Amino acid sequence: MLKLLLTHTLPTRRQYYGQRALAELEDLVEVQLHEADEALSPAELVAAAMDVDIILADRLTTGPGEIFASLPKLKAFLRCAVDTRNIDVAAASAAGVLVTRATPGFIASVCELALGYLVDLSRGISRAVADYQAGRRPEVRMGRQLAGSALGIIGYGAIGRRLAQLGLAIGMEVLVADPYATVADERLTQVPMDDLLARADYVVCLAIANEETENLMGQDAFARMKPSACFLNLSRGNLVDEAALAAVLSEGRIAGAALDVGRAADQMPTPALARLAGVVATPHIGGLTPPAIEHQALDTVGQVAALLRGEVPPGAVNADRWTRRI
Repeated sequence: MLKLLLTHTLPTRRQYYGQRALAELEDLVEVQLHEADEALSPAELVAAAMDVDIILADRLTTGPGEIFASLPKLKAFLRCAVDTRNIDVAAASAAGVLVTRATPGFIASVCELALGYLVDLSRGISRAVADYQAGRRPEVRMGRQLAGSALGIIGYGAIGRRLAQLGLAIGMEVLVADPYATVADERLTQVPMDDLLARADYVVCLAIANEETENLMGQDAFARMKPSACFLNLSRGNLVDEAALAAVLSEGRIAGAALDVGRAADQMPTPALARLAGVVATPHIGGLTPPAIEHQALDTVGQVAALLRGEVPPGAVNADRWTRRI
């Protein structure tokens, strides 16, 4: 029977993998669990995986280039997440190791969090709750109605498409900026990003994180937003120049921000940004719901089953370089 290392710590295993997926995995292969409280360092990963055929990694476990040459028995490195940027895919390919990622099961969950952000930013819910809990009388401020407001979506992928439909359903004007997508829905308005920034009451960053989108939202982009507009980031922290965002928030040049991601550990919002006035922040929980997590965990189980059948899993990112076949 093939041997697999599941790198999740016990807390992350409970939240990000679950008993059902683990039980199904154990029916397929011999599973070696990581029982320590901290994520494995590269050296610890090599030591733990010396005798395994498959590594099934959580998002905190990196795959730097040196591990692949050090693990001659390793055949596949599976990521229980969509993002593979902290895996050296080129080095894995050179060693003949297959790299895969899970399909996104968090689309509905992330969109629901986005709706919560929109309501909170519009009506000051978090601000009022914090004041009441601190024994202060909250300031009564005029809110903004979402119906009739302009929702600007940067990035028209799966999450962007679903959020656009939700925006339409509650009566918002929906603007979309994505140079690589064609928006067929005539109820939506596809515009250049500069136009979206100038017109939207809420700018939602959902673009893919890559070299091209590094600091996509920087000083110039924030300067184009209306002073009454709010910025939301539910993609990745590296899309935002945090100094530029802090400046426009501190100077009142935009009305507020909502952040589920940032440049802190585990892609969480940076604490210095999160504590600024006008910011609503959550610790990277957009996809942390049972249906979303189970989807990705069971997706990796399906990938292991495909490997055992000698097939290339749907989530493979370097199938043409896979030579260490099972």
